[in-house]
Amino acid sequence: MNHLFMKCSGLAQEKVFSNNYGAAALAVFEEFETPDDLVNMDIDELTAFIAEKGKNRFPNPDEVAKNAQAAARGSYRLPKTVNDSVNQVLSISVSSIRAMQAQIKALDKEILRQLENIPNTLTSVPGIGPVFSAGIIAEGGDINRFNGQASLAKYAGLAWTQHQSGQFEAQNTHLIKSGNRFLKYYLCEAANSLVRCDTEYRRYYDLKFKQVNKYQHKRALALTARKLVRLVFRLLKDNRLYIPAAD
Repeated sequence: MNHLFMKCSGLAQEKVFSNNYGAAALAVFEEFETPDDLVNMDIDELTAFIAEKGKNRFPNPDEVAKNAQAAARGSYRLPKTVNDSVNQVLSISVSSIRAMQAQIKALDKEILRQLENIPNTLTSVPGIGPVFSAGIIAEGGDINRFNGQASLAKYAGLAWTQHQSGQFEAQNTHLIKSGNRFLKYYLCEAANSLVRCDTEYRRYYDLKFKQVNKYQHKRALALTARKLVRLVFRLLKDNRLYIPAAD
């Protein structure tokens, strides 16, 4: 993003693309040598270029094209020698991003293939896809080795000091320092995703967020992850699908 700012400050500052690491955005950053090249391109051609590189996923590619040109007009210009160097570095960065995206795609595909051989109902929970499910199952192991959801929570490090539980109210009470930090990571990330996809968990997160005036997100997310532990334990233990609560 620093290199992009040097090349075309407007594109780095304005929210032209919803994802600056998406295919269409990377193509624009790489294909156009200078802001003037972007500004001077026929708007219909630019719209077609963005639609093609974005695989026709933009609802309004013409609006994206106009915003991109407006951002380019407002960008400062570099001397040619500096601009050429920035373009070279930016091109290498884009190539590296694409290579990592390809690796991630291959890993996601392999994770999905491996999950087909493992009894798993976690993917029935909105927001918990193959990666989070695989992480929870891999780090948690056989669910039958835990005598209850509290044991699973403690193993994940989602338990509190001072004999507190997931219902505690104090904003300064700390999580225990022991536990499987990788399992804790996957549970917290899954909880964060679930908050965006499930109204029950969204309401719970919002409630815990508003209860204190310090560490709101950190505390609310940890408590939401603790709530998720109960769901994970029950789904895996009973091998049943998740049924969202009625609004």
